[in-house]
Amino acid sequence: MGAVTDLDGVLAALAADPHNAVVALAPDPGHTADGPLHGMPVAVKDLIDVAGLPTRCGSAVRDSAPPATADAEVVARLRAAGAMVVAKTHTHEFAYGPTGDVAVQGPCHNPHDRERITGGSSSGSAAAVAAGLVPLALGTDTGCSVRTPAALCGVVGLKPAFGALPAGGVFPLSETCDHVGLLGADVATVATAFGALTGQRIDPGAPLTGWVVGLPTDPYWQVHDPAIAAGVEQAAAALSAAGAEVRDVTTPGIDELAATYRHIVGAEAYATHRDWLAQRPDDYQPSTLQRLLAAADAPAIEYVTAQRTRRGVGARLRAHLDGVDLLLTATTPLRATPIGVGIVDAPDRTRVGVSPALLSLTLPFNLLGPPAVSVPAPGVTGLPAGVQLVGLRGGEQAVLAAAARVAG
Repeated sequence: MGAVTDLDGVLAALAADPHNAVVALAPDPGHTADGPLHGMPVAVKDLIDVAGLPTRCGSAVRDSAPPATADAEVVARLRAAGAMVVAKTHTHEFAYGPTGDVAVQGPCHNPHDRERITGGSSSGSAAAVAAGLVPLALGTDTGCSVRTPAALCGVVGLKPAFGALPAGGVFPLSETCDHVGLLGADVATVATAFGALTGQRIDPGAPLTGWVVGLPTDPYWQVHDPAIAAGVEQAAAALSAAGAEVRDVTTPGIDELAATYRHIVGAEAYATHRDWLAQRPDDYQPSTLQRLLAAADAPAIEYVTAQRTRRGVGARLRAHLDGVDLLLTATTPLRATPIGVGIVDAPDRTRVGVSPALLSLTLPFNLLGPPAVSVPAPGVTGLPAGVQLVGLRGGEQAVLAAAARVAG
């Protein structure tokens, strides 16, 4: 699946990438092992170590980073499964943003409209897949960073369960929220890759009969684009037609849970960057610097309280949703917005802050840790949108089987 016979052609297309998705070509990608990914070209977000290339994280802070001496564990697993690691891709600086237009290399451009964002932070990985440069790419997801760019670029993005893919050799943003994930051209490619990386047998064609799919109705899950809302309805209809029971559910405490995110991620990110912030503050992009420094004087009790709230609300929410196998939501409440624009007039005539909106519907599941996948929303024309499936029971097998039904 996805194997290529013209490696030179793939590398030439990557080198000519017009979307600013590719930041480096990988050395010597052509020696591959036999395996389920044999001959598949794969791109890797520039937050993840690839032997022979520096990991620059989209930042001038790391402009003198030496080449990695070894692959990240997840990259080593890709090679062992037969994949060809061909390139490193654009990331929002240090993965600290959901838009993909803040990096030392400049913005990444959405292949569907070059004047619009890809979403982030796995911006280049999504754009490279959407542009047909590679069928599969690695990303990371701390709040939205695989699923949001997947939605805005019209590809499939899987955030597996916390820890399902190894984080060794991946530059951290938030150790308790970071997930390594996959972006692919279709559900089958992502399912094959996840199975190859974990040893799990994933069957996207598994039946959905008897599954319960919850459709959250709380105001928190509101979207600002009628086309996205219609896409969620069509996805629900597809799951129902496949034998699942789709029912309305509530998610008590979701606002309280979401409010912990900035305290947790802010504190953990600041701890990683504290020395560089003191030594090289001018090498950060201004918005990244501002976000990091916002946590500089946060009291420890704020972080501890946020983690306790996270655990308590999460436990109550899981108990409330006992008996529900999957949740179905929009991935984002907006489609791709113009590059560099922080507030927009949404189709529902509300003024919306872009970054908070792009994080809102996905970040609860980084705090809780279950697998979640974004798949292109059915029936949406023009700029792409995504619907999100969250596996409360059944793991990655469940979300990928449901995603396959939505994708059709």
